[in-house]
Amino acid sequence: MSRFAKRIETMDGEVRKLKVLTESLVNAGIISFAGGAPGKEAYPFDQLREIADEVLRPGYLGYESLKYGSAIGMPELREQIRDVLLAPRGLKAELGEIMVTAGGIQPMNLLSQLFIDPGDCILVEKPSFVHTSMIYKMFGARLVPCEMDDDGLVMEDVEAKIKEYSPKFIYTVPTFQNPTGVTMSLERRKKLAGLAAQYDVIVVEDDPYREIRYSGETLPYIKSFDTSGNVVLANSFSKIFSPGARLGYIVADPAIIDKLCNIKLGTDTCTNTLAQCLAAEFFRRGYYPEHLRRLCELYRSRRDAMLRAIDASFPEGTRHTLPDGGYYTWVELPACLNASAMKGEIAEKLNICYGDGSIFYSEGTEPGSGTNCMRLNFSGPDEETIDTYIRRLGAFFCEKMEAIK
Repeated sequence: MSRFAKRIETMDGEVRKLKVLTESLVNAGIISFAGGAPGKEAYPFDQLREIADEVLRPGYLGYESLKYGSAIGMPELREQIRDVLLAPRGLKAELGEIMVTAGGIQPMNLLSQLFIDPGDCILVEKPSFVHTSMIYKMFGARLVPCEMDDDGLVMEDVEAKIKEYSPKFIYTVPTFQNPTGVTMSLERRKKLAGLAAQYDVIVVEDDPYREIRYSGETLPYIKSFDTSGNVVLANSFSKIFSPGARLGYIVADPAIIDKLCNIKLGTDTCTNTLAQCLAAEFFRRGYYPEHLRRLCELYRSRRDAMLRAIDASFPEGTRHTLPDGGYYTWVELPACLNASAMKGEIAEKLNICYGDGSIFYSEGTEPGSGTNCMRLNFSGPDEETIDTYIRRLGAFFCEKMEAIK
């Protein structure tokens, strides 16, 4: 057998990490707080059944929904992105600045193809989303982690590392960050856009959770403060429509969009046209506002159930984030507890899995980073399941604490 490409080895560590999370999504035999999928009640089945019946009629959009499409995406869906998702949030964009992608992960792949040569540096958050880290490693990038606090990326550290490493781009999930649930402050959003212009560096703003807000004030996109064309917004329909539809989009300077379209032609030709038609009609018919209200109501209740259960049952000294939206809370156990080492025992004895905090740390971080941390997902399980199994998990950790004493 021929030897595999070197990039397969360089991404191997991140692949193993990611499989730990994704395999829990399809394992019906375990209570999973590890994944990041919408709840089963979150899908607009009735509306999509109605839309699909009409779209697939030859006299309506039947032909358009099944033929090849353009690399940039159907204008009908890009119009809905512009008018329903971007403009009401204060971001004005022309159709030529919007590109439809095959899910919210493909933008990272396309942007890596466009910007990254082996050995190039990408600044990432500490901790950061492991799936995108896998992609960046596949293209031979060096990942340099930047400090975070309760207001997101620490801009002084970001600027210092821009000067030290001359990165090709900076990757951030600014709203309800994956994995921590933290949201970047308004001032830091402005500052990051300013750094993009000042140092002529690309900022990749990955914002798939921003619509799923339960409390607090909606903040502008970083892209809203872009004066140089160096901020690229990537987003997804997975959390607000359907992950199986595999739809996402990029908002960027037309020169960047043009190059990305060329790359997409050589990658998969076009994004699924049937999925684009269904999504465009869903938004055009005005179903989205009520659908979003229902999503936020559903997940708010589940978030609250999880935070109550953690506060009531986890050991003294446990800390967790208080997300205003999104899918996750980040839990930091007392330092003497190693959540990474205990995950196998917990899966066997309690039938529970969670996001091992250590997998979200890239190279360049201190050894053992995140071993006492967990990413807990609350979007999938219902309130009763959350309360029952989070309390069991808390009791397990309390027993371990007592044994250590």
